[in-house]
Amino acid sequence: MNFCNPMFLTLIILALAVPASVGAQQDDPSRLTVERIYGGDEFKTDEFSAQWLKDGSSYTTLEDAEGSNGSNIVRHDPVSGNREVIVSAAELTPPGESQALKIDGYSWSEDNALLLVYTNSKRVWRRNTRGDFWLLDRSSHELRKLGGDAPPSMLMFAKLSPDERSVAYVRERNIYVEDLYDHSIRPLTQAADKKIINGTFDWVYEEELGLRDGFRWSPDSKSVAYWQLDTTGVREFPLVNNTDSLYPVINWIPYPKVGQQNSAAKVGVVDVETAETRWIDVPGDPRKQYIARMDWAKSSQELLLQVLNRAQNENRLMLADIGDGKTKTILTETDEAWVDIHDELKWLDDGARFTWISERGGWRHAYVVSRSGGELKLTTQGDYDVIELLHADEEGGSAYFIASPNDATQRYLYRVGTDGGGIKRLTPETKLGWHDYDISPNGRWAIHTASSFDDPPIVELVSLPEHKAIRVLAENAELRKKISELKRQPAEFFRVDVEDGVLLDGWCIKPQDLEPDKKYPLLVHVYGEPAGTTVTDRWAGKTYLWHLMLAQQGRLVMSFDNRGTRAPRGRAWRKSVHRKIGVMAPKDQAAALKKVIEQRPYVDPERVGVWGWSGGGSSSLHAIFKYPNLYKTAIAVAPVPNQRYYDTIYQERYMGLPSDNVEGFTEGSPINFAHQLEGDLLLIHGTGDDNCHYQTTEMLIDELIRHDKPFSMMSYPNRTHAIKEGKNTTKHLRELMTRYLQTNLPPGGVASPR
Repeated sequence: MNFCNPMFLTLIILALAVPASVGAQQDDPSRLTVERIYGGDEFKTDEFSAQWLKDGSSYTTLEDAEGSNGSNIVRHDPVSGNREVIVSAAELTPPGESQALKIDGYSWSEDNALLLVYTNSKRVWRRNTRGDFWLLDRSSHELRKLGGDAPPSMLMFAKLSPDERSVAYVRERNIYVEDLYDHSIRPLTQAADKKIINGTFDWVYEEELGLRDGFRWSPDSKSVAYWQLDTTGVREFPLVNNTDSLYPVINWIPYPKVGQQNSAAKVGVVDVETAETRWIDVPGDPRKQYIARMDWAKSSQELLLQVLNRAQNENRLMLADIGDGKTKTILTETDEAWVDIHDELKWLDDGARFTWISERGGWRHAYVVSRSGGELKLTTQGDYDVIELLHADEEGGSAYFIASPNDATQRYLYRVGTDGGGIKRLTPETKLGWHDYDISPNGRWAIHTASSFDDPPIVELVSLPEHKAIRVLAENAELRKKISELKRQPAEFFRVDVEDGVLLDGWCIKPQDLEPDKKYPLLVHVYGEPAGTTVTDRWAGKTYLWHLMLAQQGRLVMSFDNRGTRAPRGRAWRKSVHRKIGVMAPKDQAAALKKVIEQRPYVDPERVGVWGWSGGGSSSLHAIFKYPNLYKTAIAVAPVPNQRYYDTIYQERYMGLPSDNVEGFTEGSPINFAHQLEGDLLLIHGTGDDNCHYQTTEMLIDELIRHDKPFSMMSYPNRTHAIKEGKNTTKHLRELMTRYLQTNLPPGGVASPR
């Protein structure tokens, strides 16, 4: 076909205009449409959000005040269920104003006498981390805005000092302390220029190490420990905003691409009285290592640091003396592939020991280590992964963790003695699916959220360790009723053998009226990279509903977790892809697809599509480029067509440097296989994507043009990686994808040839 023919382009436009609800009656409660899913709140999931008080005696929630003028903060007693408004919306109404503060976050002093309220928040990269902070004195009822003459939404990470005399926060790359008695404000740091960042982070530290809040009060309130980053020499990437002004606005961000220079990071401890900083002596080149974690080591004299080398195959756990700035390494974690940073370090015996997570035995397990280092004592043991260590109960001599030894798609709560004995599953055996727990600080209670692939979450309060259900906190009854009315059948979870006993987990959503003697088109949802998984037995909200809608129209929808994804299947599973990102995964995905076609005669091999977002977008490109005989259509959302253009921390962790892994970067980048495209391809990207840059999609477009390959594409102006900003953006995106599949992966069973 000649895609350059004007008449053909007209036909493409007309085809894409086919209504998203083809085959569905708008007033039929059993049938889904894009409008029903994304056009409103018909299928909204009621999430239960609560915050435990520090002693674990009760929890607080936000509830609409009468007349919807703001929110009350309500305390709930776990035993009796009694509720009490402890801070009213009226108390959170600024003097002279009629509207109460919109609460985006809040925190308490140790005695709950002071309340710090975060409001008017603004997004910085992924999350809203800039805003205004107000302090309420519950005894005097005084409500006061912090920050002095700071412009609106300019403060970050405000925290009360442990002695409750001061509050510290970040403003324009510096840390300030504000006295709560005389209201004076003093800078604790003074950045020499815009390339110096105190108390927060550059883009890559935030994105890939999960670091945003970059300072910590000492327990005695006399010092503040903080990160300082120097972005000098880090090349900048432009984000061009073409939509908001007569001329484009360019925002330059320091973004170190793989193999390029990183920011230099160091840690200092500033004396609150004198504002003098003592720098911690961390051996090594600050641009060739990462200070990935830092906090006070259960005292006001020492810090505990986790320091990664640039290759990220070594993590040094270091104690730092704030008096002389000297450090000593008490534990070193190494791996031939990479080591993972974790936040599951819990102090025991008043700081004499702590918990540590390691894969050194082939599985992710919890250990107990003395403060001086030495031998690690294994607390959990067996051929399974500790997915997350949630709580260490010193008084009870036990620890709570999430694991799923027999099914990587599910999650359950376990308890074990800190001496390694008495391991027990607490989630009842009758409860399958996915289970999350928010455990109270005293270990007596937990807010338990349970869901499964087909069933929305139920939230309940349970007592520990017996896991006794106390009361339901959120039932999602209305949503459940809506879901029960939908035309559907239960999703199928299965395993497929791709080679020599290697089993991949998968799921399948089938049309309810599937006829086994007919062949149906198949859409594969893929992610495929180490940062996540797609095959999980939990409620996925609107993504699940969109997949179900496609099945209602007459398609099969499946997903497979290839080797290298973050599934709890052992170190070898996860790290088998070292230096082979984009190499092994497409092979596993294709092998799984071949087996499914072979084993299920109702799969139409001539109508197979694939779609994914971010790393899944890259995986979709690999699929249709490398296996043109298998995949007939693909939708790649926000992909990275060339790994050389992604950031240092993520890409080097899994691939090494481009100079020492030329073959891996070449084979792992789908752009190098664009010439093999034969099927239908839709590229989607936000032009304001600060994560997976629109630049790389433009490079792929150039390559496809060079090889005279037809394709479709949609750019969303000034949208980020989430492609959700602006009115109707999400609905527009899903309508676009649905129309494309309607044209290029038409639904319905076709009679099998006899």
